[in-house]
Amino acid sequence: MGEILFLAHRVPFPPDRGDRIRSHHLLKALAKLAPVHVGCFAEGDRAGKGELAEVAESHCIVPRGKPLALAGIEAVLAGKPVSLTAFQSRKLERWVRDTIATRPITAVVVFSGQMGQYVPAEFAGRVVIDLCDVDSAKFASYAEAGERVWLNAREARLLAAEEERLGHRADATLLISEAEATLFRSRLTKPAGVNIQVIGNGIDAAYFDPAGVTPHPIIAGLPGPHFVFTGQMDYRPNEQAALWVIEALMPKLRARYPTAMFHVVGRNPTGKLMAYHGTPGVQIWGEVPDVRPFLAAADMVLAPLLIARGVQNKVLEAMAMARAMVVTPEAATGIAAQDGAQWLVSPPDAETMCEAIAPLLANPDAREKMGAAARQFVLDHHGWDAMLAPLAGLVGMEREGMHDAV
Repeated sequence: MGEILFLAHRVPFPPDRGDRIRSHHLLKALAKLAPVHVGCFAEGDRAGKGELAEVAESHCIVPRGKPLALAGIEAVLAGKPVSLTAFQSRKLERWVRDTIATRPITAVVVFSGQMGQYVPAEFAGRVVIDLCDVDSAKFASYAEAGERVWLNAREARLLAAEEERLGHRADATLLISEAEATLFRSRLTKPAGVNIQVIGNGIDAAYFDPAGVTPHPIIAGLPGPHFVFTGQMDYRPNEQAALWVIEALMPKLRARYPTAMFHVVGRNPTGKLMAYHGTPGVQIWGEVPDVRPFLAAADMVLAPLLIARGVQNKVLEAMAMARAMVVTPEAATGIAAQDGAQWLVSPPDAETMCEAIAPLLANPDAREKMGAAARQFVLDHHGWDAMLAPLAGLVGMEREGMHDAV
């Protein structure tokens, strides 16, 4: 039986942020098919190394310590995207080649476009590249919004070329939603020969089950209504969304509900966000051991993203926790829930969103009904086993049987 090489830009443990949740479940699914060898980067300490060793046949974890400024200089000199030079490592390159040379590797699975540079041109086995979403389009959006225009436009252009190269190199290129697949296809200069497949994100609905979670006692003891936003808070789209709520939406809400509170829950809040901590109606919690009590305590969950790629794990988590929530069209992509039944979809206009929220705040039974419908939708459509079922065929191991690893 063949073996699998899995390359990821972060250690897939613990599954505590969007990209790591997907890579974590992808790795576990692959480990059920065959022995898996994992090459990845670690930021800061090597949290998750022990868990990775239990799943992987072998692994190579490279500390990611290259300063972004240095990566930028290298990128300009080499004519490459910064995203690639930031994840260049001779150690990992040697380990990949040694592993392919000494193990019966029949498939290489790459998680995120930054890691495609490690697939040797001469490797004859199957190659599956999970782009998740179209990163080059994200940088293009930043440039169009006037943010570091030259740098982001350059990154968008060069990264698009790399994404197309990977599409032609791979036997299958995975995107997280039909919308992302359509976007990727539209940006290809030579779409013929690029096999694009969609594998959406799942959710561990047994873990995100409100029946086993006690609402956060501090939030539960305050009058509210309480609005919660979760995510990695130094990630620009998350910071932008939270700032929009604080600066545009909360003044409207507090005009109607003077004790309304907005809770920002997630690691590494930026200085701009922390400047609002403790101001009327705003609480910046930072990193917490468990987001579920915060979700359980929310009257409503907000996901007002202005720039979004792919499927938002934060949305699936809130839905699994049976919370009524409001999303912007950008945050709704890739999730086929029904507006008005399983969630509310509102444009990022403060007055419009405030008007959409008001009927639900006035009717606890309606909020409960919407939350229950949201959880049922997740149970029916977003289980990880169902989402990752096509993986065996893509790596050419449908007939190999199941590996004992878990």
